Amino acid sequence: MLLGDQTSGVELRPLRYQFSALRGDAYDDNWLVIGGEVRAPEGTWPFADPCLLTDEARQVSAWLRAVAAGTVAVTGPDAEGWLSPDTCFVEPALAFSLVERSEDDVVVRVHLSMEAAPPWRRGDDGADVYQYFVAAQMSTAALLRAADQWDLALTSFPTR
Repeated sequence: MLLGDQTSGVELRPLRYQFSALRGDAYDDNWLVIGGEVRAPEGTWPFADPCLLTDEARQVSAWLRAVAAGTVAVTGPDAEGWLSPDTCFVEPALAFSLVERSEDDVVVRVHLSMEAAPPWRRGDDGADVYQYFVAAQMSTAALLRAADQWDLALTSFPTR
């Protein structure tokens, strides 16, 4: 799934379960390794990290559809300038928030922290979790196509 425009974007795809063999643990059995390719004004980089559980991965497309439907509120920084995503997960590597919406277009933030952060920001103590993001402008139709692509990619990864 690609969230982006000509200058910035994040391509995400589920790669595999973290553990191929079942371990009998609801968490361990359902961690997905997510691969990403990021394009930002500061540079490009790949990442691969077990950062979403199977049920969390399904929340991503639900959030994208809600954004397209206009039911997600725009979020901005708080009084101290910190951003808080409106959709985040157990592992803080990925999160999402809405920057702005017009009649036919949206700008979404893909927050990239920890292992998904740019290489020059990795290894920080985690104090700035969610503060680095790529803003992706796209049409609501493209957002819905991205949600469909994500759901299709997840069919190979049912909850175990």
